[in-house]
Amino acid sequence: MTLQERASRIRLVIMDVDGTLTDGAMYYGPQGEALKRFSTRDGMGITLLHRAEITTAIITSEDTPIVTTRAAKLRVPHVYLGSHDKTATFQELSRQLSLSPESIAYIGDDVNDYHVMGLCGFAACPSDAVEAIKQRAHYIATAAGGNGAVREIAEIILQAQGKPCTLPEQW
Repeated sequence: MTLQERASRIRLVIMDVDGTLTDGAMYYGPQGEALKRFSTRDGMGITLLHRAEITTAIITSEDTPIVTTRAAKLRVPHVYLGSHDKTATFQELSRQLSLSPESIAYIGDDVNDYHVMGLCGFAACPSDAVEAIKQRAHYIATAAGGNGAVREIAEIILQAQGKPCTLPEQW
């Protein structure tokens, strides 16, 4: 199956966080608070998916309010924190939304994403993903994690479905 055929079937995009929506680094302030850097371009990619009626989800092994805050800002409706069995979480979400695995895309970057990437219809990763994930992916973005990889993958899905990668002036 071609990349365009895979992307044309997608109804749900699931994303990992660290190394996918972020650059994978964890920053700590002087009071011990954790900080993460997110790309606004990736955020706009998620907005474009929503406008095209493609649902989004986050599955991460981290359990931090930073992810909850970012997901709320982007209106990501399905957020799973602290998942140490992403396959089980994937299957639960698939059942909940009545979606076949072929209609689900997953974007991840590290070995804890390996198994779930084998289940979905379109597996993708940032350019700086670990080698095992690159081997598993149907598409390797030219952009690195936290630096536009999610946006790039969103645009591939939108283009394959003949949906816009732009917004009207008033959105």
